[in-house]
Amino acid sequence: MKHLKLIISLVAVIAIFSGFWSGKSKKEIAEENRVERVERVKMSNETLQLLYKYAPEAKAMILRSYGYATFSNVGVNLVLFSAEGGKGVAHNNKTGINTYMNMASGGVGLGIGIKDFRAIFLFENKKVFDSFVNSGWEANAQADAAAKYKKDGGALNAAITVAPGIRLYKLTQNGIVLQATIQGTKYWKDKDLN
Repeated sequence: MKHLKLIISLVAVIAIFSGFWSGKSKKEIAEENRVERVERVKMSNETLQLLYKYAPEAKAMILRSYGYATFSNVGVNLVLFSAEGGKGVAHNNKTGINTYMNMASGGVGLGIGIKDFRAIFLFENKKVFDSFVNSGWEANAQADAAAKYKKDGGALNAAITVAPGIRLYKLTQNGIVLQATIQGTKYWKDKDLN
């Protein structure tokens, strides 16, 4: 009997700490998800406006593309190790449907700094858009130098082709960073928001 109580107690503790039971109702979780989707769309719109400010030609490119994705990312590079995390929205221009996504990366390389940046992907066709959204995407190399502090400085990496049919703009929001890293970055659907 003692062993059964101990096992039941351990299962209950594991369930609580594993997120099985959050203590929130389905209605509360649905409202939190709705608010998060609204925030991501707002971030996406702000990112596009910032892009158009620095690269006005990007507006026509985005309108002509099959779809685009915007991400807000924060990266930290501490001497030999780097890590980034962020969230975003992939928008299908043909259907008008948004897919909510996350990103994360880590790597090794020489550098130091903190960087808040935005990434805008442009997709040439349905095949590359669907692949990005449904299978995720991985990037494996990065080297950049960006400096911006408050209203001084600024950085915009012009659109580059990162894979067949995919172009990328990167905007630095703030922070100072010098880095040359080899890192893996993974993009995937947010299962809670889609």
